[in-house]
Amino acid sequence: MCRICFLEEVNNMEDNKGRQRVHLEHDFGERSVFTLRGALEWVLVILIALAATFLIRSFVVEPFVVPTGSMESTIEIGDQILAQKVSLELGQPVKQGDIVVFHNPDGTSEHDVLVKRVIATAGQTVDLQDGKVVVDGQALDEDYTTGMSWPLSVQAPGAQVSYPYTVPDGCVWVMGDNRENSADSRYFGPVDRSDLIAVALVRYWPLNRLGAID
Repeated sequence: MCRICFLEEVNNMEDNKGRQRVHLEHDFGERSVFTLRGALEWVLVILIALAATFLIRSFVVEPFVVPTGSMESTIEIGDQILAQKVSLELGQPVKQGDIVVFHNPDGTSEHDVLVKRVIATAGQTVDLQDGKVVVDGQALDEDYTTGMSWPLSVQAPGAQVSYPYTVPDGCVWVMGDNRENSADSRYFGPVDRSDLIAVALVRYWPLNRLGAID
C-alpha cells in the first residue's frame, strides 16, 4: 500500500471515530434530556395529586377512624368512616339526627376528635326524664340507642349543664348512641359550630359493615 493511500485510510478511520463520538454524545444528550423531562413530569403529577388530595380532605370529604365505643352499636370502635365537609363549608346548618365529627371540647381528653349524634340545635331545649331524651317537651323516639339517657354525675372542668338546658346560639347538643358509655354534651356541654369538622356519610371499613351511617 502506498504511503498516500495509507494516510488517507488513517484519516478516514479518524473521521469515522469522530463522527461516532459525536453521535454518541448526541444520543447521550438526548437521553439525558428525555430522562430529566420524564422526572419533571412525574414530579408534576405527584404535586398535582398531593394538591388534589389536600383540597379534597380540606373541603370535600375526609376519612376518620372512630376512637371510642360511645356510638355503639351504630358505629363500632375502630370503624373507618367517610365524612363530608361541603355542607359545613357552605354554611348549611346540621340537623337533628346528623352524626357529626368534631373537635373535642374537653381539653383533658386523650381523644382530640369525637363522633356523636346531634340531638338538638340552637334554641332547642333538652331535658332528660326517666332515662329518655326530651327536646322541646317531646320525648325522642330513639331506636338507635343502647342504654338509658341519664344525666352524668361528673362534668368536664368548666362545664355547667343542668336540665332543662337550652342550646345557645351557634351550638349543637350531641350525644353518643351508647348512652351509658358516652362522654358527650352531658359531660362537656354544647359543641360550638366552629368545632364541627364534618358530617358522617358512610362506613367503608370493615367491609362486612360497609354502608351508609344513620
